[in-house]
Amino acid sequence: MLVADSSAADAWRRFRKELADAEPEHRREMLRRRANQSRTTDLAMISRAGLGHVGGDMSVLDILTTLFFAVLRVDPERPDWADRDRLVLSKGHTAGALYATLAAAGFFGAHELETFAAPHSALNGHPNRVKVPGVETNTGPLGHGLPVAVGMAVAARLDRSARQVFVVLGDGELQEGSNWEAAMTAGHRRLTNLTAVVDRNRLQQGARTEDTSALDPLDDKWRSFGWDVVTVDGHDHLALLEAFTATRGDRPTCVIANTIKGRGVSFMEDRVEWHHKVPTAEQISAAAAELAR
Repeated sequence: MLVADSSAADAWRRFRKELADAEPEHRREMLRRRANQSRTTDLAMISRAGLGHVGGDMSVLDILTTLFFAVLRVDPERPDWADRDRLVLSKGHTAGALYATLAAAGFFGAHELETFAAPHSALNGHPNRVKVPGVETNTGPLGHGLPVAVGMAVAARLDRSARQVFVVLGDGELQEGSNWEAAMTAGHRRLTNLTAVVDRNRLQQGARTEDTSALDPLDDKWRSFGWDVVTVDGHDHLALLEAFTATRGDRPTCVIANTIKGRGVSFMEDRVEWHHKVPTAEQISAAAAELAR
């Protein structure tokens, strides 16, 4: 089992306090830089391991950074705190993005990232709640995260707990029918403590989502299942922050975050082959230079 890095956790707490006190544009810049630092970390992990899902990692990192560094009520040094908020990464193949974020927040030491996808490493290609603090449920088979998150939200209501449940979904993943069974249940139960975040980069493993099995009009679909829907730029940290913290109505919330696969690295952006292509050393250097700006 990995253990917390207290110095990184302290830095995470200082970051959150400074962020809360900052002016909006400074807040935006703080989150942008933090997300890009995790992008650089993630690229190094994938290059070292020789595998990963770099395109989706890049598209989801602004969402994960905003949640962990500005929204979620969690404690890296008490990952099992009963009243913590829950984050389920349903698109579990982007585990690299989650690990980079968790390490930056101090859930475990950053040196552990060097073992990503190595034999016997806790940091598998898909997240494992038994091995990695901060991971709430094992994910990998697509379409499972939202049903689990619905169960967590029901449990929080039964416990009369204020904890919130967030679940991050891939858009291609929404072609799995189990999501819509869960969405129907959440709408019926009016789970106001549940927020689904769709990483809407419009690309899946081999093609565009709309060429594979069209999802649009995606917002209307969620509304028809009894959800409130907010559509935002998934790379605008302030827009994400507002969507995640807005006063809730009497229904669960779906945030459709329009993103770009490969975000932040020009030669990867919106290119389907970067779903799980591994960058060369030269490409890593070029990408790191872009992300440092």
